[in-house]
Amino acid sequence: MVVVFALVALLAVSVLVAANWYVWRRLFRDTTRGPGPVRRIGAVVIAGGWALAVGALVAERTGAPFWLQRVLAWPGFLWLALSIYLLLAVLAGEVVRPLLRRLPARRAAARETEAVRPENAPEEAPKPPAPERIPAGTAPPRTPVPEPQPEPDPQPEAVPVPDGPPDATPESPLAVPSRRLFVSRVVAGAAAAAAVGTVGYGTYGVLSGPKVKRVTVPLAKLPRAAHGFRIAVVSDIHLGPVLGRGFAQKVVDTVNSTQPDLIAVVGDLVDGSVKDLGPAAAPLARLKARHGAYFVTGNHEYFSGAEQWVAEVRRLGLLPLENARTELPHFDLAGVNDVAGEDEGQGPDYEKALGDRDRSRACVLLAHQPVQIHDAVDHGVDLQLSGHTHGGQLWPGNLIAGAANPTLAGLERYGDTQLYVSRGAGAWGPPTRVGAPSDITVIELASRQA
Repeated sequence: MVVVFALVALLAVSVLVAANWYVWRRLFRDTTRGPGPVRRIGAVVIAGGWALAVGALVAERTGAPFWLQRVLAWPGFLWLALSIYLLLAVLAGEVVRPLLRRLPARRAAARETEAVRPENAPEEAPKPPAPERIPAGTAPPRTPVPEPQPEPDPQPEAVPVPDGPPDATPESPLAVPSRRLFVSRVVAGAAAAAAVGTVGYGTYGVLSGPKVKRVTVPLAKLPRAAHGFRIAVVSDIHLGPVLGRGFAQKVVDTVNSTQPDLIAVVGDLVDGSVKDLGPAAAPLARLKARHGAYFVTGNHEYFSGAEQWVAEVRRLGLLPLENARTELPHFDLAGVNDVAGEDEGQGPDYEKALGDRDRSRACVLLAHQPVQIHDAVDHGVDLQLSGHTHGGQLWPGNLIAGAANPTLAGLERYGDTQLYVSRGAGAWGPPTRVGAPSDITVIELASRQA
């Protein structure tokens, strides 16, 4: 097992090194005429960016001093996002590179063809006059004998013509090396601009706060009196060294503006300890809903001290559902721990949360990961609310996240159980989203009886 893990790690490092060498080559080596400071600066930027990224990840996981986490997080995590889109942009540049190389040659050939037009060709020599017809019986006129002319000067020696096929096309005025350098600089500049613009726009989207999404979910067992009941689903806030107190306040303000009947915080609230992030989470105490705010753990809580965070959110006024259930006036609300808690003996316990409930009542389950839907189906849950996937967060990460989860985002049905997956309010690692905007979803329950 150790050998397999080592081989996989070696393969991953090899791919990472090869990808970064390729990016350096296209952005710095191919855009310069030879070794020099630009190539060295490029190597330092790429190597330094990855050193900051690895440092940020290690500092977060090992609980390094919070000031150090913050120093490393912004440049390190942003480099992770930027490196992805630099690679994608450079790969896309390979498609247009051959076309750009041909363009100057075609223009030069067109100019040469236009220069040799028929109107510019030399005039033809005049034809000699036809000989005069002489009548019969008349002596022909005497032809004068031309006087001797001086010999012309010898012609200068012919200039040697270089070898080559007689129909070879003359080289473009822009020499081949210069043309290649010009194209490389154009492609590299466009790739860098596209990557920086994509990451900048995606980061702005996260920092400006999540948008509200509204979804209506009909439940067969929901009584008519509960028709229109609103649940604000908040997942994956990821408070940490990048997203702090100000971001938490934006989330609280957005949730409260929807005036929900109930708030469900479905995991991955934090990336760090209560000591470091307690002040950042303080605005959660101002969440307001008629039936209260509830919380279940996500996998990142178990990286950050789950027991301490459960106690902290309880102190802030949220109600943790640790494999527990509460009976609301018209339906049951249950919550289970995240599967990451199994390593600490705190994993999900569906029997404890759902085993003895009245199945004639509608049941809504809070569970962080979509993969928990299969147990929800087995226990007759009507609706499961989850997060975890971030909708992929950074395209094309949605392809990987979609393969690892039964539902990437949105509402789907599994038998008699429906699953809704939020893309999340924040972001993990890079504070950036591309193709997966953040959201806070207001689920409006609908009674079929109504």
